[in-house]
Amino acid sequence: MATPGPASPLVLIRGGGDLATGVVARLHRSGLPVLVTEIARPLAVRRLVSLAEAVFEGEVLVEELIGRRIGAPEEAFAALDLGAIPVLVDPEAASLRTLKPLVLVDGRMRKEPPELGLDAAEMVIGLGPGFVAGVNCHAAIETNRGHAMGRVLWQGSAEADTAVPEPVAGIDVDRVLRAPKAGKMRGLATLGSLARAGDPLFEVDGEIVRAGFDGAVRGLLHDEVAVEPGMKVGDLDPRGELRYCREISDKSLAAGGGVLEAVLSQPDLRRRLLG
Repeated sequence: MATPGPASPLVLIRGGGDLATGVVARLHRSGLPVLVTEIARPLAVRRLVSLAEAVFEGEVLVEELIGRRIGAPEEAFAALDLGAIPVLVDPEAASLRTLKPLVLVDGRMRKEPPELGLDAAEMVIGLGPGFVAGVNCHAAIETNRGHAMGRVLWQGSAEADTAVPEPVAGIDVDRVLRAPKAGKMRGLATLGSLARAGDPLFEVDGEIVRAGFDGAVRGLLHDEVAVEPGMKVGDLDPRGELRYCREISDKSLAAGGGVLEAVLSQPDLRRRLLG
């Protein structure tokens, strides 16, 4: 999708989940103007640290970041002038034609090749699996945990999805909560609270899922979101540290650091974004 005419000094980030919010934090704290686009009913699980929640709530606070829902692309710069992060419902990224951002970051973590290509912005950056530098993005950011996490890739692809969540306190698969069947999600536990083994966490059309171990309720999809069997809908943290529920994770900040490096390594982009 080409964007004719002069580009705006703006970074547009597709997706407002926890990983993308770490990117927003790094860029915003470094003085770069950032806008987030989302779908009409976001699928962010770690909602206490996801700017996507502004779609439901109108305004959210993630650490010191203020995410504010806007109704049209033209409202973005007014929100930025007030120090807020504009969050726009724009699933097809139609606002690219209006806003013409210098940088597009795809942080949706769909784990498949994107529908937009290299001509979507002057710099296109992709997070994680599905992105190949020089093919469907200018730079890919490694998001898998390990030695390369947060590294900027100017050639080649990010590592493939392992389909196995990283262990936390020795628990991997069981800490990820999944929908038992198709239906509508309803949370039964409070985000950011402690749950004991056997406590009800959520239900899907009347089928209740209970905690398999003691832990902090770090994530649950928003109520009334439609889910499919096996879909990730929550996160139970066996460490039990409630502050982790409200703090942007190390992984998210590492990804954000990679994006910041990629952008600032280009002198012309740096000058135009920072003024």
